[in-house]
Amino acid sequence: MAKILVAFDTVSEGFEALTSEHEVIFPPRGRDFTQAEIAERIGDCDVLCSVFDIPVGRDLIDCGHSLKLIANYAVGYNNIDTAYAAEKGIVVTNTPRSVIEPTADLALALLLSCSRRIAEWDRAFRRDRDAIEHGRLCRLGVNLYGKTLGILGYGNIGAAVARRCQAFGMTVLYNKRTRYGEAEERERGITYAEKDEVIRRADVLSLHTPLTPETRHLIGARELAMMKPTAILINTARGAVVDEPALVAALKDGRIAAAGLDVFEQNDVPSPELFELENVSLTPHIGTQTYDSRVEMVHELCNNVIGFLRGDRKIDRVN
Repeated sequence: MAKILVAFDTVSEGFEALTSEHEVIFPPRGRDFTQAEIAERIGDCDVLCSVFDIPVGRDLIDCGHSLKLIANYAVGYNNIDTAYAAEKGIVVTNTPRSVIEPTADLALALLLSCSRRIAEWDRAFRRDRDAIEHGRLCRLGVNLYGKTLGILGYGNIGAAVARRCQAFGMTVLYNKRTRYGEAEERERGITYAEKDEVIRRADVLSLHTPLTPETRHLIGARELAMMKPTAILINTARGAVVDEPALVAALKDGRIAAAGLDVFEQNDVPSPELFELENVSLTPHIGTQTYDSRVEMVHELCNNVIGFLRGDRKIDRVN
């Protein structure tokens, strides 16, 4: 029997496979464990189940004297010092599959909000009610049909966004580190282009890269200056992939038309100026915020933990 510390609060459904065989410690219902509480409890635990907004750095890892696995409840894992974990012989896993469809849904929702100015109309309608101005040329949106979607970071989520946008009649340009073969590109109905060309040609630019030293500020002042003034930027990846002050300046100056953002550069706290801009749709990092997704993520997390402990299946290792 292993001792497992679950550091975060989530749905209870799906943990039965762990609780039936192992000692599992959960936080009080309605909140996560604090860093101090994790450090206090982790000493003799074999497994730590973490989440993207709970940092697992050297100090915390050093408290886990028996720690063998850190299972992250997210696809991203930049909250974990994976290199140090590897030095200590600790395996790190993530949950890459269960986050795909809900995050792609949110990216499309943000795109529709920006293209049809839904959040802007909603704010104005609530404020002005019967007095709202809605003449034929007021707050004009744009069609998606016939437009070009540019995707930077064409992994599973990027591909899911592409499928949705193709259903709207959009053309898809993509860029990733390793290009697909021509046959697969034809099958997927996508076209490869260098990063700068994707940025220049996109009517909608959607970001789906992990946060690494190479992708930090992937979109900065230089890249924003390349975009069409009618372009929309969507970010459901990681906040620091975008230079947020540069984005604010571009939105204020009308150098791009709009942005739909679920993630933000400073610990997912938006720049105050973003709240003041009408051409921005904001959500507070809710890419996987559906009940179905939460349950699927628990199953995927538990599969990694059980697979690691039993050694009887493939797990989603990241180190």
